[in-house]
Amino acid sequence: MASPFAVFLTGFAASAGLIIAIGAQNLFVLRQGLRREHVGPVVLFCALADAALMTAGVGGVGALAAASPRLTTLLALGGAAFLGWYGIAALRRMTQPQVMRVAEAGAVSLGRALAATAGFTFLNPHVYLDTVLLLGAIGAAQPAPLRPVFVIGAASASFVWFSALGFGARLLRPIFTRPEAWRTLDLLVGLTMLALAASLLVRVAR
Repeated sequence: MASPFAVFLTGFAASAGLIIAIGAQNLFVLRQGLRREHVGPVVLFCALADAALMTAGVGGVGALAAASPRLTTLLALGGAAFLGWYGIAALRRMTQPQVMRVAEAGAVSLGRALAATAGFTFLNPHVYLDTVLLLGAIGAAQPAPLRPVFVIGAASASFVWFSALGFGARLLRPIFTRPEAWRTLDLLVGLTMLALAASLLVRVAR
C-alpha cells in the first residue's frame, strides 16, 4: 500500500497542475488582490469550494455528473452567460481608467465580491471537470483508507495557490499605480472570459 505521504503528494501535485493556469477564477482573485478588496474572504471561499468539490468527486459524484449530459449542458450554458457578461464588463472598464486606480478600495461590497466568486466557481464547467471528474477519478484510484489524505493534499494545493495569488498580488501594486496597467489587465480578463464563454458554447453546439 502507498504511504500516506506519497498519497498526500499525489493529491497536492495533481491539484496544483490543474488549478495553476490563467482562468476566470484566478484572474478575479488576482484583481481582488491588486485592489485589496476582501482578499481573505475571496481566497477562503475559493479554497473551501475546491475542497468541497474535491471531496464530492472522490466520493463518487464525479461518476454521476459524467453520466448526465443534460446537467453538463445546463452548466455550460450558465457558465457561458456569466463569463460573457463579466468579459464585456471588463472590456468596458478598460475604457474608463479613472475607475481602475489601486487606491480605490472598498468599491465592491463583500456580498458582491463573494457573489462574483461563487459565479466564477460554480458556473464554470471547467471547475467541475478539474475538481470533481479528474481529481475525483485520481482520488478514487487511491486505497480507500487513504482517500481522505489525497483530498487533504489536493485541497492544500488549492489553499496555497489562492493565498499566493490573492495576497501575493500586492507585490505587483507599484506596476498597477498606472491606469495603463489596469487597462491591460482588464483587456486580458475580458478577452479570456469571452474566449472561455465561446469555448463553452462551441462545446454545447457539438
